[in-house]
Amino acid sequence: MSTQVTQAIHVSVGRSAGQRPQPARWPVPSGTVPPAQRQARSGPVSSADWPVRSGNVPPLAHRFVRRAETGFDFAITPALGETAILAPSARPDVAGPAGMGGTGKTQLAAALARSLFDSGAVQLLAWVPAASRDSLITGYAQAAAAAAVPGATDAPEAAAASFVAWLAETSRPWLVVLDDLADLADLDELWPRGPAGRVVVTSRLPAAAVRGPGRRILEVGPFSTREALNYLTASLYPDQRTGAIDLATDLGCLPLGLAQATAVIADAGVDCHRYRAHFAARTRQVSDVHADRDAAIVAATWSISLDRADSTSPSGVARPALALIALLDSGGIPGAVLTSRSACEYICGRSATGMSADERQVAALLDRLARVGLVTLDPQDASRTVRMHSLVHATARQVIPPAMLKEASQAAASALLQAWPQGDRDPLVAQALRDCTASLHQAAGDLLWTPEVHPVLLRAGQCLDRARLPSLAIPYWRAIAGTGSRILGPSHANTLLARDRLAAACEAAGRPQDAAAALENSLTERERALGQAHPETLSTRGSLADAHLAAGRPDDAISLYESTLSDQERVLGPYHPDTMTARGHLAVAYRSAGRMQDAVSALQRTLRDREAVLGPDDPETVTACADLAATLHASGQVADAVPLYERALADRERVLGPDHPDTLTARASVAYAYRSADRLREALPVYQQTLADRERVLGPDHPDTLTSLANLASAYHTARKLKQAIPLYEQVLADRERLMDPDHRDTLAARGNLAGAYHSAGRISQAIRLYEQTLHDYERLQGPDHTSTLTSRANLASAYHTMGRLTEAVALFEHTLADCEQYLPPDHPMTQAIRENLEAAR
Repeated sequence: MSTQVTQAIHVSVGRSAGQRPQPARWPVPSGTVPPAQRQARSGPVSSADWPVRSGNVPPLAHRFVRRAETGFDFAITPALGETAILAPSARPDVAGPAGMGGTGKTQLAAALARSLFDSGAVQLLAWVPAASRDSLITGYAQAAAAAAVPGATDAPEAAAASFVAWLAETSRPWLVVLDDLADLADLDELWPRGPAGRVVVTSRLPAAAVRGPGRRILEVGPFSTREALNYLTASLYPDQRTGAIDLATDLGCLPLGLAQATAVIADAGVDCHRYRAHFAARTRQVSDVHADRDAAIVAATWSISLDRADSTSPSGVARPALALIALLDSGGIPGAVLTSRSACEYICGRSATGMSADERQVAALLDRLARVGLVTLDPQDASRTVRMHSLVHATARQVIPPAMLKEASQAAASALLQAWPQGDRDPLVAQALRDCTASLHQAAGDLLWTPEVHPVLLRAGQCLDRARLPSLAIPYWRAIAGTGSRILGPSHANTLLARDRLAAACEAAGRPQDAAAALENSLTERERALGQAHPETLSTRGSLADAHLAAGRPDDAISLYESTLSDQERVLGPYHPDTMTARGHLAVAYRSAGRMQDAVSALQRTLRDREAVLGPDDPETVTACADLAATLHASGQVADAVPLYERALADRERVLGPDHPDTLTARASVAYAYRSADRLREALPVYQQTLADRERVLGPDHPDTLTSLANLASAYHTARKLKQAIPLYEQVLADRERLMDPDHRDTLAARGNLAGAYHSAGRISQAIRLYEQTLHDYERLQGPDHTSTLTSRANLASAYHTMGRLTEAVALFEHTLADCEQYLPPDHPMTQAIRENLEAAR
């Protein structure tokens, strides 16, 4: 039989044997971040200030009970490298696939986390809400930032992956708590593992669903009779304890029921015997609705608590407040939502004044709900200020009348929108708002779609986009588009907006074909509803062309671009900004398809038009000049490109200043053009100036600075100035290994470039060692058919040839030639070069 481990539920009880908890300080402004999270919010620093705590650990209950009798005496601490999962107790008298709740799994995890962190047993404590993949990724990204993990500044999904990888390798002792895991699939590729770490998971999933290698399942059940009696004794005055043991039996020793009962007993000043009478009457009323005994217990205790709150608050405000809270996320609601204007007006009803007095009344009411055990408050947590136990949450939802559901849903949606900060400054608050929106949408359904979609549903999707979470945004926007099509119609503006956002999310996720599919649907609907020449139709056609181009279908893109450009010239005129932009996009497509002269012609027209309409100093004109120079350069017309590069640099220096990033890029382009034109004497000082400027403006570790360093080394190499080139190549490799992943393509390229310089300098042994390492890495990361792999193998063969290791050289050349003939076009220059080298080696 599994060990049963439980403990008390966090709830503030009123008159008790201890000191009365003080009311929360209200309101809590959205975006307020407690000191423990400031580092996590601001992003990674050069080194973390250890020990590190990320996430808000819920406060322990006012009358927290240690439970050695039912297995809790910190004996559940997982061993290093182990995962402990706190799951519901599987009891024959409890119905439902997930067993029971209300037994204190989160409190158990919180007590353990505080103990390990405060004792110094762990140097990193990450408390991560796990009710959705969104909350998991956000929590991991915040922990990565707090611990200054490499990669923490990447998009959240990449930062989360970096955090998981870091946990697997670090020697620092750590604890990750995943609270309220709802779906094992949410942890795909996100299970925290590592020899220095411990993992604790709380979940309402049954034990059978969460079993797995390295996981210890702890089934959490109710108090023992002795523990329940101890809890009642500690929570109540002596004159209130009459009938305590009978009350514990009536409540099934369920911690949540006991917490709500003691809260009401203490607040009302009655005893256990009198509460039993109320409970028995209420149980008879709800027993027909709740076949599950524990659900019936909670339904009775929470309704008694609600009656108590309603009788001691302004008339009629407790019930709408509870309905509003029950529609939002049980895992926590930002305080600013419930003190927003819409929430205050809904809760206060006719007595609402639209003034700060409403906020004070709602704040006082929330304190009352906490005092009688209906919610818990944590004013230090701006993202999860108000929580409601999941059993209370589910029970309260079931009794909301349809008329109240409609009104409460609209009020909750408006409250979320009003509390949503511009720019989503705090990712934890933004994530909590998304969770609340998802909970509300699940409860309200189509009520948020009549007569129009409520803007909060669009705001939640935009928040996912802004948070750089495309893998979550894609299913969200797909669902919104599907519902919009069903209720509002496929041509409705909001349906089309959702499809546009779906396409953008697909593009952000690197799925251009899926983006094209969404845009094709939008284009069809806009052409049907608005006509082929409508500006929105033209914009969608252009976006579809962009998607085709990104998907590697330049011919399809060109056809759409040409059609769009023709319509825009006819509808908007040849000099409209959208028309000129469309011509620029067409030029890019021509270039991708290898139609270089068509691209040049289109860009020449674009440059002339922008000069005529915007003037020579407009940034768009300067960009058009640079684009034309780059296209001429790519087409082999270097002599024509150089003057345009020089012009673009001069214009940017004059308009933007010498230190603007675009100016630095323009200078680097001039150096490259000089080098391509065999004007190395002129190129070298420009490369040197670009490097010096980037080091001064961007810093020595900026990626653009490293690129300039590598370019200068390559220019020296081309000029046969190996004494200058080799130290720069060595510095580039050292910097890339220090700042980047060792498998990053730029790191591999830096190693190959240094090997080539050693080879040119006659330092063959050093060159071979680096060539061999580079080839091994490319084969492992890119595969045998990648051009970088083929080039590396040919370079190593050449080094073997130079060193006189002819047998090895011939074998490698033959291997490379066979791969080139298999994987590259027949006329590829590399194939012919390797064939010539093979003949020479033989």
